[in-house]
This record gives sequence, C-alpha cells and structure tokens, in this order.
Amino acid sequence: PFYMLMVMTVLGRDYVVWDKAADIEFVRPGKGRVFAHFQLTDAMIDDIRANTDGGEKYLPCWPVEIVDGDGNRVAVVNKTLYIRRKPA
Repeated sequence: PFYMLMVMTVLGRDYVVWDKAADIEFVRPGKGRVFAHFQLTDAMIDDIRANTDGGEKYLPCWPVEIVDGDGNRVAVVNKTLYIRRKPA
C-alpha cells in the first residue's frame, strides 16, 4: 500500500484514496532479497489534482520495478489507485 499511503499523506483529508488494483508480471526468479523504489513526484501530484478538481474519480496506474541485489529486474507491478476529492 505504499503509493496509497504516500498519496494520502501528501493530499491530506480533502481526498479519498484507496488501493484499487495491482497486477504483477514476473520476469525472473527472485533469489535472496528484492527491492522496490516508490517515487511520488510533484508532476504526479499535479496530475492527480488536475484530474480530481471537479470531484471526478481518478485511477492512476503507476509501474514499480522489483529488482534483486544485483539490480536485475525480477518483476514489474502495475499499481492502480482510486482517488477522488471529497465534496466541499
């Protein structure tokens, strides 16, 4: 739920934010520790605000690469959120 928690923290209580879906494409076997990097940019937040300004729901889908200790791609997760601005 990392993206959901990150977005909730940045947008605050004026927005409803849920995890909606995720799909995983496994690329190779993960042996040992694996790592993921979640990045929430100003452009992503601006995009959310622009798409929910009138109270519409917005369903961004963001990819996350899972890599092993050598930096080899193990899997790709596409994470979809449900985001809506609460009525005033």
